[in-house]
Amino acid sequence: MTLDALRKEVPELEPYLEHMPEELKQRCYIKVYPPGTIIHQKDTKLDQFGIIARGEHRVINEFQNGNVYMIEKNEPIDFVGEVTILAGMEKTSVTIETLTETTVLYFRRKDFEEWIRKDIQLLGLIAKKVAFKLYRSSYNNGAKLFYPPQFILLDYILKYAAMEHIEQRGSIIVKRTRQQLYEECGITVKTLNRTIKKLEEDQVLQVEKGKITMNLEQYRRAQDVITYYIAY
Repeated sequence: MTLDALRKEVPELEPYLEHMPEELKQRCYIKVYPPGTIIHQKDTKLDQFGIIARGEHRVINEFQNGNVYMIEKNEPIDFVGEVTILAGMEKTSVTIETLTETTVLYFRRKDFEEWIRKDIQLLGLIAKKVAFKLYRSSYNNGAKLFYPPQFILLDYILKYAAMEHIEQRGSIIVKRTRQQLYEECGITVKTLNRTIKKLEEDQVLQVEKGKITMNLEQYRRAQDVITYYIAY
């Protein structure tokens, strides 16, 4: 795929590329990744900057003991390496894994750093995106410190159910493994199993063939139950 073709297919790119230097149009390149691909590995030297034009991905932190913690999920337009570059660091601090087929427009790090020094519009757009993600993280992460696991998991499932249009469908299946729930909610698998059992006893969900399910009646009840955890 050419740069011109990508710009036509993804018009949301235009504000970012409006003042792109002509010479970079010849030096940039486009790469398409399948789902489940690591495109940005923690603790590796960053040599390039990427603009994610299409596809969803998750940002995760990997630890030496093998544990994985999901920081956030993102949709385009997004970036690869922006925090590392803005912080003036050499190595990356997180891992990025694609969730769907993902298209990334890449530039050499040196080219991008030169470009961003001159393009205030691009710098402003990137800074706004970084600030938004920091705001969202600051706003949400405190819940994992102060609320019990029942609240954290139920809040996750309610958001998942709303995203899956439970109001129209009448019921949903949470298509996540225990490991994925652990990574996304930050609850250990052992605690997660106890929490699921407790919420099942509270009749706000049920487990069928190993998968968490929720019907509309349980969804309504869960909306009432979760306020208990907020209040207490």
